[in-house]
Amino acid sequence: MDETCQWQGWREATERALYGPEGFYLRPEGPAGHFRTSVHASPLFAAAVARLLSEVAEELGTAEVDLVDVGAGRGELLTAVLAAVGSSLSVRAHAVERAARPAGLDPRVEWTDRVPRGVRGLLFANEWLDNVPVDVAEADPEGTVRYVEVAPDGTERLGAPVSGPDAEWLARWWPLREPGARAEIGRPRDEAWAGAVASLRAGRAVAVDYAHVRASRPPFGSLTGFRAGREVPPVPDGSCDVTSHVALDACGGLAAGLPASGPDTSGLPAAGPVTSGLPAAGLPRAELVTQREALRRLGVSGERPPLALASTDPAGYVRALASAGEAAELTARGGLGDFLWLSQRVPDTAAR
Repeated sequence: MDETCQWQGWREATERALYGPEGFYLRPEGPAGHFRTSVHASPLFAAAVARLLSEVAEELGTAEVDLVDVGAGRGELLTAVLAAVGSSLSVRAHAVERAARPAGLDPRVEWTDRVPRGVRGLLFANEWLDNVPVDVAEADPEGTVRYVEVAPDGTERLGAPVSGPDAEWLARWWPLREPGARAEIGRPRDEAWAGAVASLRAGRAVAVDYAHVRASRPPFGSLTGFRAGREVPPVPDGSCDVTSHVALDACGGLAAGLPASGPDTSGLPAAGPVTSGLPAAGLPRAELVTQREALRRLGVSGERPPLALASTDPAGYVRALASAGEAAELTARGGLGDFLWLSQRVPDTAAR
């Protein structure tokens, strides 16, 4: 490798590749042009979010509620939720996205590149945190944990030892004990999520992502790339998405004000409904559940309709069967159903 090439940490390189001039996420086709999220998989997902929004509105005792979609893509989720809610609620919709506002978007949607502050309602971040850039660390042959540096063509080398807050984060949330072990340093994601939770005056913040907890961290990290529906090597040149799974237990810990000496969440399983042991610190506990469990709570089930319906209402049976198939994809083990939902309630202190 030519030593004159531009070596950078993965966080800086990813920021440029995704959000710099001609960055991957600023392209006209948007994320939907390259991969399929739960939003694109089925309208059942937006309908579930609409039901969640209604729950939050009921908790707040109001029919006027904010919906903030962080990492809004091209506004697909907000558009579908507004249609599903109809006239049952008065929704102030906020799309948070770095790309330009798409043509033809519902005029009710406010388009912004910053999370609005002081809102009352639901903040929903679907596959946002995985694209908050992070640095990568690796333990060298002597066991020293070092930053991984990357060139524009994806070639890597080990850099300086990890120190300061990054080293503290690794020690708490993702210790590297064997030479060659790697981790994504999730501290910027923790801070991004804490800021999102703090933006709410009252309501609920929910992050949905492919994620892991301390008991099941991938031993060599999860950094990868995606382009045109396929997984590709993570090359930070703007040609592909650069992403990695999220340590959502760590995100929940910071948002709840978890002290450095407080209890950790190392015993959480990677899947299934779980409630973390995070201390309240002025906020109710953060909750981690699988998407499978979260959507079932919101009425999305992959169960097939009764066969008898085929005789009494053939058209209804076909519709119910199609809906069950879509629900099955959203809740499938080994697929979208294994995504984790991190939920944080923010009490309405003004109402007390």
